[in-house]
Order: sequence, then C-alpha cells, then structure tokens
Amino acid sequence: MDLGLFTANNLWMMIATALVFFMHTGFAFLEIGLTRQKNTINILFKNIFIITGGLLLFYAFGFNLMYPGFVDGDMGILKFAGFGLESPEGGVTAAYADGNYTYWTDFLFQGMFAATAATIVSGAVAERIKIGSFMIFTIIYVGLVYPIVGSWKWGGGFLDSWGFYDFAGSTLVHSVGGWAALVASALLGGRIGKFSKEGKPKAIPGHSIPLATAGVLVLWLGWFGFNGGSVLSADPGLTSLVLVTTSLAAAAGGFGAIILSTILYKNLDLTMFLNGILGGLVGITAGADLMSPNESVLIGLIAGLIVVCGVALIDKLKLDDPVGAITVHLICGVWGTLAVGIFGSLASSGQLLNQLYGILIIGAFCSLSSAIILIIIKSTVGLRVSREEELEGLDIHEHGMDAYSDFRINEN
Repeated sequence: MDLGLFTANNLWMMIATALVFFMHTGFAFLEIGLTRQKNTINILFKNIFIITGGLLLFYAFGFNLMYPGFVDGDMGILKFAGFGLESPEGGVTAAYADGNYTYWTDFLFQGMFAATAATIVSGAVAERIKIGSFMIFTIIYVGLVYPIVGSWKWGGGFLDSWGFYDFAGSTLVHSVGGWAALVASALLGGRIGKFSKEGKPKAIPGHSIPLATAGVLVLWLGWFGFNGGSVLSADPGLTSLVLVTTSLAAAAGGFGAIILSTILYKNLDLTMFLNGILGGLVGITAGADLMSPNESVLIGLIAGLIVVCGVALIDKLKLDDPVGAITVHLICGVWGTLAVGIFGSLASSGQLLNQLYGILIIGAFCSLSSAIILIIIKSTVGLRVSREEELEGLDIHEHGMDAYSDFRINEN
C-alpha cells in the first residue's frame, strides 16, 4: 500500500479518536445542565472517572477480551487474548488492518468507545447514587460486560457469523448502556420530589439549559468521529456519506421531537428538541453507512417521535431518568438497530430477524448482568445516598466542595 494513503487513513482515525474523546465533554455538559447545581461536582467526578478508569480497564484486559481473535471452531461467545497491550509483528505498518490504521490507533479508538456505555448510565442515576457504588459498577460493566458483548459482533463472535449488523453501536454501545441505565433507575427509585403521593411525575428543572445545549452540540460534533471513524479508514466516498446521513438524522430527530412535543404539550420545549437530536444520532448509528439521505431523514424523524413518546412512557412507569438517557440510548438504539432490516442496502425480512435476535440476546445479557452487579452492590455497600445527602446535595457531602463558589451563600 502507498505510504501516503496509509498515513492519511491513520491520521483520520486519530482525528476520529479525538472527536470521540471530546464527546465526553458533551456528556458532562448535558448531564450537569439538566440536573441541579448542588450535584455538579459529583456528576463531573463520575464523568472523569469513567474516561480514566475506562481507558485503563480497556488497556488491562478489555481490548483483548473484545478482540480475542476468534478462529474456526470457537463458539464465538467468550475468549481472552491476554493482559495488557503488545503490538503484533507489523502492527505499526500497512500490514495491520489492511493499511487503515496501526495497532495503537486501533486500541485508542476502541478505548474511547468503551467508556461511553457507562456515561449513559451516569445520566440516568444522577443525583441519588453513591459515588463509590457507581465506581464499582463502572469498573465491572466497562471492564467485563461491554467488551464481552462487543466481541460477539465487532470481535468476530457468534452474532457476526449470524449476520447481525451494527455499524457504530446503536446496540453495542448505546443500548448496552441503556439496558444498565434502565435496571439501575428501577433499583434506585425516583429522586425526592420527582413523584407526587398519587404517583404523578413532577418536573425537576436542570440548573443550566445553556450548558445542556452546548453539550448536545459538542456531542453532535463528536458523532462525526463516532460514526465517521467507524468506517475504519479515510475512504472519501463512504466517510462523506456517513457524515451526511449522521447529520441529516440528527436534524430530523430534533424536528420530529419538537413537532410532536408542541402538538402534545402546546409549548416549544428546548429539552425535547435537544434529546430529539440525540435520538436521531443514536438511531442512525447502526446503519449510517447503508442509508440514503432520504432514509436517514426518515430514521431520524421517527427517532425524534420516539423520544417524546419514550419520555412520557418512562414517567408513566415511575422511573426517574434526569437526562432522558433510557429513551435516547436504549429505545432509540433499539429502533436504529431494527432500521437496518427495514431501510438501506441490507433491508430484508431475514435481516430484520437477525437484528431482532441480536437486540434480544444483548438486552437479556446486559439486563441480567447489570441487575446481578447492582443487587450485590445494593445488598453490601448500598446504592442510594441518604435523604439528608440528597436534599443538601452530593457535592458537599461526597466531595466537600461546591462547583459554584457563591452557591451556599445564595441559598442562605
């Protein structure tokens, strides 16, 4: 392979890696913006722990658990290639990965993905989970559950051999986090004041909608690396198509959400608009390389409608999800994965069944795994902070400081 093409491919993959890393800024902004200021440091701490801990876990064993090198005769369910990182022969040359990137770029790009699943959980359990309990859960979920599921498709495991398709992770990243978010939210219960005595949901406004808006725009930008990098080369035709379908789905998702929410609730709700954009992004992620612009708009539009209905459903089920993570990442992730069998170049009844089987298998495994982990944590060190800690804020109780220097003065 020409050295210039190898260099260009690897350079694009490194840029995509940086964009996916930058998404964690977006997740942090979105989460703190949609929650109360007395818990800001707690949320920021969790997000910093996720990216640092996630990367170290992926280095220690996650990468080799996710890409173990399945061969003929393996069941394609579980295999481990060893601890740590060691570049194979030719790992920094065009002999590795068909000249698209080096072994080191491969690790770092995939490592940036690994932490995203736990970030999704962070938003759904915000303002009431013990920081230590969340850290324990993150270590186990990111270290073991995510790479095992990833190996079933991206590592060449049994779902890959079945024909299940997930380009950049509507299921393998977003729904993996979404299933855990659903279980965790159910086990924790709602925040104090979220539901009335009759069980009706009440709004708990976030403290900075400008920060939440900035977070969504950062996430949209980061998705160019998330989806664009999943081409796994700088192929000009495919990369540019993926960026177009990704952006169109995001825009259509925002419009779908704001149109339906305005019809139902008679007001222009910015938070619905923002989550509609994210829903469109999650929805297109499974098939961004397969869809035409028209199909991507339709997928995003439906995802936006799903966001509005999904938020109402979560409230009706008496689940408390401060940022809408379950709806955006789980429900829209399921929709996007099914859409591969309905639209695009793989559309067929057989493909739709393959997508459904993958969703059910991964959903069952992730739900069961997260339930076991969280129930053990709940029965030992506990999951939820005390009433006093929740009312006064996790920042002062768990971290001994406030994010805003005049917060306590203004409160008094």
